[in-house]
Amino acid sequence: MTFAASQLHFKSVNYTGQGPGPRVIIMGATHGNETCGTQAIARVMAELDAGTLHIVNGSVTFVPIVNPLAYAKNTRSGDRNLNRDLSPKENPQDFEDRVANWLCPLLAGHDVLLDLHSFNAAHGEPFVMVGPLDNDGPLEPFRHMREERALARRLGVRRFVTGWMAAYGGGVQRRSRGNAAELKTVLRYGMGTTEYMRSTGGYALTLECGQHRDPQAPEVAYRAIMNTLAHLKLIEAPEPQPIPFEDMEALQMVVVHDKLDAGDQFTRQWASFDPVQEGDQIGVRADGTPVTAEFSGRILFPDTNAGPNQEWYYLTRPNPQFGKE
Repeated sequence: MTFAASQLHFKSVNYTGQGPGPRVIIMGATHGNETCGTQAIARVMAELDAGTLHIVNGSVTFVPIVNPLAYAKNTRSGDRNLNRDLSPKENPQDFEDRVANWLCPLLAGHDVLLDLHSFNAAHGEPFVMVGPLDNDGPLEPFRHMREERALARRLGVRRFVTGWMAAYGGGVQRRSRGNAAELKTVLRYGMGTTEYMRSTGGYALTLECGQHRDPQAPEVAYRAIMNTLAHLKLIEAPEPQPIPFEDMEALQMVVVHDKLDAGDQFTRQWASFDPVQEGDQIGVRADGTPVTAEFSGRILFPDTNAGPNQEWYYLTRPNPQFGKE
């Protein structure tokens, strides 16, 4: 089926209460085949429109389908991955650039983002991607760590992953070999919805709600939306209780390993969060050199379809200080 991308439009729906409060934005289908957020948003909007749920403070903007071309095609992307190189473009080159030119100003007009995703792995539990510690550094300066992590612990999941931009940036530095101009250009490629939101002064979470077709994934998304609205006092509801520290699994992304040659191969079918022990063989290079884990932890985002000089897999290690900083 052929889709006329030029005929597609972008949609957001805002509900504003009478009392003061934060401006929250909640999004689904940033990737078009990840529809659990779209379903959960439709459910919450139906309750608001029916009058069984009320926004009393602040405002919430729902974007049920962030990328309508990818959604219409039921694919991850339209022309490219929207969750990379997300920034306004003076001369948009593809459909995702046009999404960005609409979406980025919308994000900048809000304080808090919850972006609802799902994943392709055959198994795995929901998890949330969380931003950095408060810092004034050049990579990802930030000043809302406590608020962001407090919300993360109330979404209803127990697994937390930090360190995306630092690990990604380390891989970029290795590839750029000290070329400052190339480093800046490629680092921009690592900016997605949450990174852009933080760059505008807000805070943001990406919630991976489960496998794409898991019937529980929309329930995970719905619970996260309701907990967010309750925690931020947009609705009159009991305060959601944070997951206890002893029940949490927090992981820090440490290093990314690139595929160097099209002939590089994994030694088994890896899935995100599979455990590895130091010295375990993960793959083999095209020249026969074994690729082993340099420390014990969990593998993340293994990509059998990666091309040469692209991210192949990440390694994470436990982050016992998460939430206690």
